[in-house]
Amino acid sequence: MKYVEVAVNLPAVRGTFHYHLPSHMRGKVGVGHLVTAQFGHRPVQGVVIDLPQTPEVAETRPIDDLLDPEPVLTRPQLQLARWMAEYYRAPLIESITLMLPSGLSQPADSEYTLVAPDAVGENATQRRLIQLLLKRGPLRGRQIARSMSRMDWRRAANRLVRDEVITRRSLLNPPRVSPRTVRTVHLAVAPEQAAVSFDDLGRPGGKAALRRKAVLESLIDQDHPRVTSVIYAETGANSSDLRYLEKRGLVSFGGLEVLRDPVADLEFVPTDPPKLTDDQVRVWGEIQTALNAEAGEAFLLHGVTGSGKTEIYLRAVGKALENGSSAIVLVPEIALTPQTLRRFMARFPEVLGVLHSQLSEGERYDTWRRARSGSLQVMVGPRSALFAPLANVGLIVVDESHDESYKEQGQAPRYHARQAALEYARLNSAVCILGTATPDLVTTFRAGRGELTRLSLPQRILGHREKLRQQASRLGVRSRYKPAGGLAETIDLPPVRVVDMRQELRAGNRAMFSRALQRSLGQVLEKGQQAILFLNRRGTTTYVFCRDCGHVMRCSTCDSPLTFHSARERLLCHHCGKDRRMPEKCPNCGSSRIKQFGAGTQRVQAEVEQLFPKARTLRWDRDTTRGKGAHDMILSSFAAQEADVLIGTQMVAKGLDLPLVTLVGVVLADIGLNLPDYRSPERTFQVLSQVAGRAGRGLLGGHVVLQTYEPEHYAIRAAAQHDYEAFYEAELEMRRQLEYPPYKRLARLVFRHTSEEAAQSAAERLAGSLEARIHELGMRRTDLIGPVPAYFRRVRGEYRWMVVIRASDPTRLLPDELPRGWTVDVDPVSLL
Repeated sequence: MKYVEVAVNLPAVRGTFHYHLPSHMRGKVGVGHLVTAQFGHRPVQGVVIDLPQTPEVAETRPIDDLLDPEPVLTRPQLQLARWMAEYYRAPLIESITLMLPSGLSQPADSEYTLVAPDAVGENATQRRLIQLLLKRGPLRGRQIARSMSRMDWRRAANRLVRDEVITRRSLLNPPRVSPRTVRTVHLAVAPEQAAVSFDDLGRPGGKAALRRKAVLESLIDQDHPRVTSVIYAETGANSSDLRYLEKRGLVSFGGLEVLRDPVADLEFVPTDPPKLTDDQVRVWGEIQTALNAEAGEAFLLHGVTGSGKTEIYLRAVGKALENGSSAIVLVPEIALTPQTLRRFMARFPEVLGVLHSQLSEGERYDTWRRARSGSLQVMVGPRSALFAPLANVGLIVVDESHDESYKEQGQAPRYHARQAALEYARLNSAVCILGTATPDLVTTFRAGRGELTRLSLPQRILGHREKLRQQASRLGVRSRYKPAGGLAETIDLPPVRVVDMRQELRAGNRAMFSRALQRSLGQVLEKGQQAILFLNRRGTTTYVFCRDCGHVMRCSTCDSPLTFHSARERLLCHHCGKDRRMPEKCPNCGSSRIKQFGAGTQRVQAEVEQLFPKARTLRWDRDTTRGKGAHDMILSSFAAQEADVLIGTQMVAKGLDLPLVTLVGVVLADIGLNLPDYRSPERTFQVLSQVAGRAGRGLLGGHVVLQTYEPEHYAIRAAAQHDYEAFYEAELEMRRQLEYPPYKRLARLVFRHTSEEAAQSAAERLAGSLEARIHELGMRRTDLIGPVPAYFRRVRGEYRWMVVIRASDPTRLLPDELPRGWTVDVDPVSLL
């Protein structure tokens, strides 16, 4: 008897289970295969994770079916999934599911049917469920969950099943994705025989006969299967004509697999590698040595904006491919993918794929299959690209590695792609490069202890010397660039002018823009150059409140302040999406002095257009980029000078290369600086440094105007001076005093409930048990923060209370399984 250990696709089940293989499956099923089996009374999908010699139980059930003849996981992927499950305290199947394309892996579900329509129900939840089934008929669990998302419907369903009011039937959905095929047609007889039939295809001289003859002539001429839609377009024939020819035995139908390739239509220009600068030569020498050694090494590549980090990545990918390995390149946002893709496609056009959430299920599935088969050897994309099933991974690049979007915060496992990349590289004996202009504090600290090798690119590079001279001549400007080694030239980072907005108020300027920013913006527009205005929020305003009583308009289900969006004249909650009209009077005191406060991207856009009516403005935030390809369209439009001013949120701070941008205006630099989160200063420094780096990347130079109410804050000062080391030392001392990372690690536990009293009570109970466990284990340097309400106290109708463990290893304190309703986030990037 042959046995397999399976991780079953049931989110509530944490363990793995042993099954046996029927005789006809022996030799066909191994580690990494996707199978189906019975679990309890329901059919489930699962992934084989081991082949034990003896089972853990006396009697085992058989595996029912093998869903894919090839393994869906590589062994290093399975090792990474095990590590993620352990490190981030999540069920193993949750980590495995990350590595499968959506639509392939399907969790089990149940179908509920009402059999006693006259039943009343004992409580509101039962009554709601009965009415839902009465109205809509049999429903699956996921359908009920969408309709009753804020109610404990499962408990109600269990009781109604026991009372024989409803019935429950277990289901397993088949995979939603499969290879795409198109219908083809080909000759079923020899070309000579087909030609003989030309005069016998219907009424002589009739239109149908002429169409059918044209079909046969096309098939004779091409001598291979043709796609039916192409035949229709070429000959004017239709499906009836092809069926006629099939009945005559002249043609046969077939199928042809068509790959859904998201980069097939991407335009790019092939390029040759430029000569490296002296700094790049030094950095590349160390990375090249590590790639050739094939022993695995981690690098922190700290390079200022525009220093040529991407060229190092390209060289590293080329060397990995030369060594017979594959490579993964992670970028922090979908917004960066098209720009990054073009640069990589120019060097590696035949072997590069892309994975991100805006692809269709079919595109993701086909890209996943091509990676598994070895057709693709380079994968580019946000954090999900890390889990592509590439064989023999030799290089992992994490660009803009400081970025918080690498951290999954919505669902288990709440992993950080930067940490997962380091571990995956270790498992593959691969080289890992963490590239950034503003390294996160913990990674720099680890590099200082020798856990990573820190490399630096301190100079900003513009390009080839002769090309720069030609551009300078064409633009009629004098180049201010200096030799950077080889044929490249460099320029200092842009000067930053800090404007104290308190002084602006004292001078009587109550406008959104300081006098300095207004002057700079006017000069840029007059010269036909471009500007970026950065704001760390969306919408038109931050919140709406009454000037008389102070009442703030809040979401009825989240308690979060509502944001005013002028395009729709509505107040919107950015947590749950609920919206309402803007009130004319305060609902609390009846005053008509209820106004918007603060500034959002829409408001900034309106202010620019009011000050400079001829300015062409473009917004780039999450509200304007919901559609597929929207990021690339906005960026391409701005790069093509179809707009003068780009107004954006965090996205404009990413690694964009826009040489015509000569001004970056930071509308309010200290937004978020004083939030109750230990990473607020670091987050502020990083985003200000990144957005400042968008200015002066071309021959025209540039500068930054940074508006703030706290010019004396060390994060603001360091960002204005482009001084990472000064910020690092100041922030590290603050962390040491407060015992925050890197000196201790954190685990954040959050409980959600529709009743605030229940949420508070659950948090207090867990905190009490954790305190007892601290004493039991003798963890003297461990302490708890809380229990306290979360900063966003109520979201989607649920109250949130949290407990934060602060220790050298907080997971040691966690129980094997938390009570229902709790979520755990190990190494959180935010405590809000």
